[in-house]
Amino acid sequence: MSKQRLLVSWIGGNDLKMPEGHMSGPIWAMINSVEFDLIELIYNYSEDEVRPYLSLLSKQVQCKVNARKAELSSPIDYEDIYLAAEKILNEVVQQDFHLSILLSPGTPAMQSIWVLLGKTRFPCTFYHASLEQGVNAVTIPFNVSAEYAPTVTQLNTNELNNLALLDAPIDSAFDDIISQDNSIATLKYQAQVLAKHEIPVLICGESGTGKEMFARAIHNASDRKDKPFIAVNCGAFPSELIDSILFGHKRGAFTGAVTDKSGVFEQANNGTLFLDEFGELEPAVQVRLLRVLQDGKYSRLGDTALQSSNFRLITATNKNLINEVAHGHFREDLFYRVAIGVLQLPPLRSRQGDLDFLADSLLKSLAKEHPALQGKNISFIAKKIIKQHKWPGNIRELKATLLRAALWSTSHCIDENDMQQALFVSESESLAIMDRDISQGFDIKSLLSEIEQHYISKALKLTAGNKTNAAKLLGYKNHQTLSNRINN
Repeated sequence: MSKQRLLVSWIGGNDLKMPEGHMSGPIWAMINSVEFDLIELIYNYSEDEVRPYLSLLSKQVQCKVNARKAELSSPIDYEDIYLAAEKILNEVVQQDFHLSILLSPGTPAMQSIWVLLGKTRFPCTFYHASLEQGVNAVTIPFNVSAEYAPTVTQLNTNELNNLALLDAPIDSAFDDIISQDNSIATLKYQAQVLAKHEIPVLICGESGTGKEMFARAIHNASDRKDKPFIAVNCGAFPSELIDSILFGHKRGAFTGAVTDKSGVFEQANNGTLFLDEFGELEPAVQVRLLRVLQDGKYSRLGDTALQSSNFRLITATNKNLINEVAHGHFREDLFYRVAIGVLQLPPLRSRQGDLDFLADSLLKSLAKEHPALQGKNISFIAKKIIKQHKWPGNIRELKATLLRAALWSTSHCIDENDMQQALFVSESESLAIMDRDISQGFDIKSLLSEIEQHYISKALKLTAGNKTNAAKLLGYKNHQTLSNRINN
């Protein structure tokens, strides 16, 4: 008799969103991909938030769904999470069950406890799931001795944090990707896993989030590291030269083709081909590219002979390709051929805890490139301004802004005036302050502070950093009041 399939998971915020009353989130993606006989869920939200979700979920699935509330003092309290997770596994796991644990929902602390328990006392299959990336079994590339599993009173936060990051040794190829953010550490681990497998990789993220850095690191951590890495910007393809760029051409194939020329597929033979801005490819090019990906064969422009190339494909885009497919702008068959290993890079604005570290690290790297900047540092208030900016250009914008501020700074310390002058602030950013979605609730004090800081910034720019004059423009009693408001 085959074992019954049991799914255990925390309920996360993305599960509860249910846009327009429809199921979404990692749990729903998981249930749609893998059939289960029993689902056991655990949550730390209020009953009012969870009840509608559980009601709809129970109607949508064939198997039994149980859920229980965990009384946590905090969603990152390891002791409380350990007690709650251990309790549910002790109660629901039986010998005739095959246990699956979904890691995606919940905090990194919750994920680390699942890893600890699943690697020591409750053998299971770990999964990661999302509607965007699909469902994937997760291989944790280390073992934990059962003797390691501590009693609750002996839990060590640092050790568990390492588990939360799936702390296998990270290849030195990823050293240039600097971060102290848990999500980036997890992405580096996932990228390292992908580097060891000959599968296509799609890297998604806004402009400036480091997509090419991840692509190069994957190449350098792979068995192809000593072979060519060919990077091409698909958004820069002149339409009349696309075939020549991709496939190469024979002499005389068109006016101006005075010599034979290899295309990027040929140049990347035995190495890695990185196609950036992949979502910009025209439909006709998508068709021709799909044919090459299917069998690795192509013909140079003006030549009938078939050639082949053994290349590893990595693509990157700042577009939502799922939406592009849904609207008929991108071929579905091509999307599913390239979106095997998928990495979603977060925007800089969601990495608030990482901004201080990133700013200091980037300034050090700039000092190596520009010796005149050596010894420069960033003041506390300037760092506060960095944290308040939205960084639409992400890390690329932050690095350029720091370079401008450092060049303009007349002392060893980049102050708030240097930073304000170096920033580019679009009008749309300030207008968005007045158009917040109140249905989900937000901190009005934080919003008022954001408005105040916005106009302080404008006043300082207008007065070339003169705090006395800026204070008058803003209606403050004196420049000291202005300084106090900047420091708040």
